[in-house]
Amino acid sequence: MPERVLVIGGTGFVGSRVVRRLAGAGHDLAVVHRSPAVLPAGARSVRLDRTDLTAESAPFEPDVILDVVPYVEADARRVVEAFRGRAGRAVALSSGDVYRNYDGFRGRPTAPPDPVPLAEDAPLREARFPYRGLGLEAPWADDYDKVLVEDAYRSASDLPTTLLRLPAVFGEGDPQRRVASVLEGLEADGPVRLGGTQAGWRWSRAYVEDVAAAVALVVADDRAVGETLNLGDRGALTEAEWTRAVAEAAGLEARIMIGADEGPFDFRYDLALDTSRARGLGLGAQVGLREGLARTVAAIRGAAGA
Repeated sequence: MPERVLVIGGTGFVGSRVVRRLAGAGHDLAVVHRSPAVLPAGARSVRLDRTDLTAESAPFEPDVILDVVPYVEADARRVVEAFRGRAGRAVALSSGDVYRNYDGFRGRPTAPPDPVPLAEDAPLREARFPYRGLGLEAPWADDYDKVLVEDAYRSASDLPTTLLRLPAVFGEGDPQRRVASVLEGLEADGPVRLGGTQAGWRWSRAYVEDVAAAVALVVADDRAVGETLNLGDRGALTEAEWTRAVAEAAGLEARIMIGADEGPFDFRYDLALDTSRARGLGLGAQVGLREGLARTVAAIRGAAGA
């Protein structure tokens, strides 16, 4: 049955694809966004900053709120205070960076590596604000913390929320260039260089259309209300396997040279997620990693030749 869905931040890499799916399914849709954007037919535009969002500024009392971009605690608390008791439920996008292994990976260990895959009840980060003081350009960077975002949403019993922890998402138009950067290394002179521990480091990934499909299903179906779910492909490729997978999608030889580990990251701390709970709810991949890589490589090469 169609729902009244208020989407906060539905014009970016993941959100725009979710919005297209929700609009195509016939939901009554309103999208809160700051910058100019082309929305699907039938989706209403609400042009304002999320810091100015109130229940009165929404075009309806939503059945579901989809919060695509809750980066800081205040973002989540503002939505909770505005819509608790007025919206039926919420779906908020979190991240695999909430797990304690992320502390260790970024060189701030508070414990030895936790075993992987990390289930939803695995230990969470103990350090706060992972990007504070790094000089990142994003205005929210110093206060970014998905652990606090999750806590804020869980605090509202009268706004039951499904929390979706995303993996590393890749695909056409990926602003983090997760495929493009590997492809450039493969196409350059000389082998791709990986540290010895780095080559075996595991990180969960997923193709953007598969993530969008999973999010749209959770918005449309209340079976996961109140749940916390890891999203991502079944299993997690090592860095060496990921490099070979990109090479295969591009029709290139995967020349890899293993050397000493370099840089600030501690690759003993894997970020592989256990996605069995989500798959049990029917949120498995529809396209899959291999086909997603093929589409992404084709898009990158098409843009380069344009």
